[in-house]
Amino acid sequence: MKLALMSLLIATAAIAEPSLVGLWVAKRHFGPDVRGTLTIVGDRATIAGRSAPVKIDQATVTFTLPGDEGSFRGLIRSDEIVGHWIQPAGVSTGSEFATPVTLRKTLFGQWRGLVTPIDDHMTIYLPIQKTDDGTLTTFVRNPERNIGIFFRGERVVLDGTRIKLLGADGSAQAEGIHDPDNETMSIPFRGGTYDFKRATGADETAFYPRGKNAEPYLYRKPIADDDGWPVAAVEDVGISRDAITRFINLLITTPMDSLHASDIHGVLIARHGKLVVEEYFHGTSPEEPHDTRSAAKSLTSVLVGAAIRHGAPVSVSTPVYEAMKRDDVDPNKRAMTLEHLLTMSSGLDCDDADPKSPGNEDTMQEQTVQTDWYRFALDLKTTRRPGQKAVYCSSSPNLAGGVLARTTGRWLPDLYRELIATPLQIRHYGLNLTPTREAYMGGGARLRPRDFMKLGQLLMDGGRWKGRQVVSREWAARSISPLYEMRERRYGYLWWVVEYPYKERKVRAFFAGGNGGQIVMGVPELDLVIAFYGGNYSDRVLFVPQNVYVPEYILPAVSDGRVTFTLSGLAGQCRGVDAGTGPSGAPPQLPPRPSR
Repeated sequence: MKLALMSLLIATAAIAEPSLVGLWVAKRHFGPDVRGTLTIVGDRATIAGRSAPVKIDQATVTFTLPGDEGSFRGLIRSDEIVGHWIQPAGVSTGSEFATPVTLRKTLFGQWRGLVTPIDDHMTIYLPIQKTDDGTLTTFVRNPERNIGIFFRGERVVLDGTRIKLLGADGSAQAEGIHDPDNETMSIPFRGGTYDFKRATGADETAFYPRGKNAEPYLYRKPIADDDGWPVAAVEDVGISRDAITRFINLLITTPMDSLHASDIHGVLIARHGKLVVEEYFHGTSPEEPHDTRSAAKSLTSVLVGAAIRHGAPVSVSTPVYEAMKRDDVDPNKRAMTLEHLLTMSSGLDCDDADPKSPGNEDTMQEQTVQTDWYRFALDLKTTRRPGQKAVYCSSSPNLAGGVLARTTGRWLPDLYRELIATPLQIRHYGLNLTPTREAYMGGGARLRPRDFMKLGQLLMDGGRWKGRQVVSREWAARSISPLYEMRERRYGYLWWVVEYPYKERKVRAFFAGGNGGQIVMGVPELDLVIAFYGGNYSDRVLFVPQNVYVPEYILPAVSDGRVTFTLSGLAGQCRGVDAGTGPSGAPPQLPPRPSR
């Protein structure tokens, strides 16, 4: 009788105090709702049940939906209208985006095309654990923006139906409702209230690199696509299958037991121009354009180089203030050139590493007084002579885009599509826009992982992609040359330059780097391109790919390219030659500055 009563009391207590231990997940989709087939008939456009009048000015076609739910801007070219859809700013995206749209003329005189905007969604994980003393602990994991870095909830307290997430100091970071009957929790975060439920097997596949109990990795050759990348097996290009297998298994078994766990979304490797490794984690889709953050600054360099090669009335020596139609008495501003912007040596009072800097990127984007970010940068004071020192400043590449837009008279998304996306076979992308609806060239573009990786291969091959010259060989070479010292590394035209130990010597590498772990790297001497994508935004582990994974796992897996192949790109003839030194062992001469 006593034993039965005790069992009843235990069961009652379990009902009264339900266990919260386990993985909880909440997902919200914020749109955009306007997507699908866009049709233009006469002077009227329709899409997703909406309609708007169309304005045609010579060859330019524009319209805006009621309520500013989206707009279109395109150019008529024969039987096509080539343009971009502009979607409203979202919760996870943070800004408006321009995505490519091509409308083709039908037999009935209609123009029809597909609008595919950037998805705006947020996923939040709460892994709740119980310590030996009964305390419930947790952390917030969010793959889209990593809001857990800024949200310091560490302890979980259940008070009746109220659930509280407390910080280390005991302060409430969030408070919501717990429904034990339906096993749900409703807690407010960025974008509104999120309804959490216990994670399913599919949810665990996205939280853990390959699921909670992932099978050991077996190498497989990438799938061939029609995007210009030929594919091959790793052993076909002199890369160890066993070493790559061990490396991917390392990523798969990475513990996700803390906020600072390395969150790698994708790893891609190409050698001799062939894609040989393409692996994704945490449920990431290879077809979804990934946030590249500041790595897209390097895209700005390629766009400027492509425009110069195609006859744009601009060169690296173009005076910035003159091109922007600004007259200033400051001699430093009058001496500032486009090259100073490309090397972040403008001398403007702008330092992204200093929150108090007047030109800090966050300051620029959060202020509302000056919505024209070109003017915001141009109005900054100078603190040194142009070219004297390189200081990391996102306004510099953005202003370089302004010089390009002003001198060509073209909208930057149109220039990007014409000079970069089309020759590099990039069909789906998103360019984030400034408040004045110009493409922001300081970072944040969204591209498919395979597509963004093409920039590294392009420069490896002397500015060519599939036999087509996109930027000049001189531009490609100077872009990845060590022109300045910055942040204990070297810098070219918006590309970082580093050296790695490799088989008792050093090899030079260049890379585009972005917050969260976005990396596109080329190693010319080994004819090797490496790409990483991740979600460690604002976290200290975002440097793990280039500081740890490349030198300790990937480079040791690669055979010595000096004796196995001949490069067709920047490294020149590499059979028996160290491309990192000149004929006498001295550093090679820098390539000349490209001009018009």
